[in-house]
Amino acid sequence: MAADNFNDWIPEETDSDVIQRVNQVSAVERLGRHTPMGSATKKVPRSETMAVKTLGKSGQYTNTGNGDNDDILLTARKHTGLLTVAEEDLDDSAADIIAQKERDWATSYARFFDNATLAVSAAEDTVNADPNPPYTSVYYSLTQNNAVTGYTANANIVGTVTTGEPSYEELSEVASRYETGDYFDIADTVVIAHPVFKKALRGVMDDQGRPIFVAGQQGDGGTPDRLFDYPITWSLGCRLSATATAAPTGAPILVVGNRQFLVVGDRSTVETQPIPANISTTDEAQIKMRTRKGFGLGHENAFAILVDDGSALS
Repeated sequence: MAADNFNDWIPEETDSDVIQRVNQVSAVERLGRHTPMGSATKKVPRSETMAVKTLGKSGQYTNTGNGDNDDILLTARKHTGLLTVAEEDLDDSAADIIAQKERDWATSYARFFDNATLAVSAAEDTVNADPNPPYTSVYYSLTQNNAVTGYTANANIVGTVTTGEPSYEELSEVASRYETGDYFDIADTVVIAHPVFKKALRGVMDDQGRPIFVAGQQGDGGTPDRLFDYPITWSLGCRLSATATAAPTGAPILVVGNRQFLVVGDRSTVETQPIPANISTTDEAQIKMRTRKGFGLGHENAFAILVDDGSALS
């Protein structure tokens, strides 16, 4: 009798525990603008601003385009995991060990993806077979000059004077760096921050003595926390790190910007491939997990970042 074929990858359903955990933990996966990728790389058009001209009756249209068009290059990176469970443990336990381990991997992946896309302080690794950093993060982009977009390095980076105690002035300044740019859109404005900011924000008042942070009603159907009336998503990936990691330990950051300019390329969703113990040379079952994702920043001026490290960057 022919052996069963276990070589197919099984995509996780959109309402599965794994996908729900990824979307719950990863701010970028949940808030970013997703685009399908049919190959390992994809160019996403990026357009600059376009002027408006008032035209008199029967007047002749003239070209009002005043921005250059270019592309964001997305490169799909494969993020993986391998679960190994002894057959005895599967037989002896009433708990679904594999399902729990899959959720654990999803949590780690979500934190890793946020760190890689938001807070890595080094350039994308384009040399090694297992690249890390896998992407050019928002933070790294905002620390570099970009002749194509006209962005000046560190223009949208604000530092705190005292670590762990961001002031109203510092928080207002980072929001203003984004709000005064061409890419401000109140409907798509979001804040993504490390939870360490929660304690500090609870005590910050504006110059009228009003709190700038409002706690939301959590749970299904609840309302998010808000800063300056913008919704906040908390992410443990929002600490600076030289390479992407699920457990970064650097300075916490707060990102404010237009979520439509967080471009996530979907080469494949989270997929699993089971290798049962009965076809293994050992009494162990294994589950391979992977997802293939690309990421690109739409424009530097669509974001601003507060770095809570006492550096007082201007």
